[in-house]
Amino acid sequence: MLCVRTLAILVLIPSLVAGTQSDASWTQWGGPDRNFIIASPPLADSWPEDGPPILWSRTLGVGHSAILAQDGMLFTMYRVGSPTRQGTWNEEESVVALDAATGEILWEYTYPSRNENFEFGAGPHSTPLIVGDRLFTIGTNKQFYAFDKHTGATLWHHALITDFGAPPLALRPIVTAGYGCSPIAYKETIICSVGGPGQSVMAFKQSDGSVVWRGGDFLFGQAPPTLINVDGQEQLVIVGGASINGMDPNTGEVLWAVAHDPGNDLNMTAGLWGDNNVLFVSSAYRAGSHALKLSLAGDITKVEDLWYSKRLQLMFLNTIRIGDWVYGTVGTFGPKFMAAINVVTGEPAWRQRGFGHVSMLRADGKFIIMDEDGDLVLTTMSPEGIEELARASVFDTTSWTVPTLVGTTLYARDRQKIIALDLGPSGLR
Repeated sequence: MLCVRTLAILVLIPSLVAGTQSDASWTQWGGPDRNFIIASPPLADSWPEDGPPILWSRTLGVGHSAILAQDGMLFTMYRVGSPTRQGTWNEEESVVALDAATGEILWEYTYPSRNENFEFGAGPHSTPLIVGDRLFTIGTNKQFYAFDKHTGATLWHHALITDFGAPPLALRPIVTAGYGCSPIAYKETIICSVGGPGQSVMAFKQSDGSVVWRGGDFLFGQAPPTLINVDGQEQLVIVGGASINGMDPNTGEVLWAVAHDPGNDLNMTAGLWGDNNVLFVSSAYRAGSHALKLSLAGDITKVEDLWYSKRLQLMFLNTIRIGDWVYGTVGTFGPKFMAAINVVTGEPAWRQRGFGHVSMLRADGKFIIMDEDGDLVLTTMSPEGIEELARASVFDTTSWTVPTLVGTTLYARDRQKIIALDLGPSGLR
């Protein structure tokens, strides 16, 4: 069902949107390079006491899909229902396109979507993907759509469960909240985790949705796929339900695999790759953290396990790697710490209290942190330590969605609303 409608904007200050760069974009999970590190104009080094200026704010709905931005449009997914752990949710979800300058709805596509176990937050969980004029989305129940991003017209659709026999849910978790893996583009294909014998991962042709390849017999996980280059060979890294897997993105052949088992299929963080050929993967529960040194010997990928620690656990949301250092929230259901971790040795340089689970991005030499409790925090971080530059409360409900920065405009959401904030220096507003 395609419905075009406009809802009231709660707060609207159009004149402040001028700081946005019209040619900037955020087209996939993780931003331009899928690593949450972006080039930007100069940003403010501090904020007013009440936080950065709000350009606009509007109600949206529950869900954890990140916000994409391109050509003056924003794209995300949501469901109508309770923002709390107890409540009711509509048995449908929506893909929505918004005007980036005002927040007004440009088009919306709503389809049936079964409620799963939403004890820790309702779906949709997956972040869409833009390639050219197409928008690709995967819903809570593995509904895979390709849209015309300008009009919302459906170009093709797969129900991964009924069309390919994919398991409806992961096999071992106690809490089964639905699909959460964010797809990736490679050449003319879209690659995503699917699940089922011989099709842990599948590649689809972008133009018509036809199957290009199927590969893998490992358990399905929720971590976004990433692309790396090992000594000149492109490889697809899939953190599955119990293993870290390297695949040929052209054919789906599994090139190597290492056990990484949380005991419940809930591997949710992507692998972080660096110029030193070290792949860092961290998960909660029983999995812990792995650092793998990869190298190519002829056609064979050699995998050296540099170190492993069960105590070091980055539970979910995103982390950022700069050189040999990873920055993120260490901890599960107990105390949490922001930490800087050396990927070569596994040793933390420091740990800092004052944060819950966070999502974050890096721009203009600063880290923009979205704490799960609704605080937006501006910091600098290095192996020498962390300095908090500014903090503002921007949300009233849990925020498990990484913000999106386009120019100097930050787009962020919680389980009730979506906002646009001006992070530019005051002299440039």
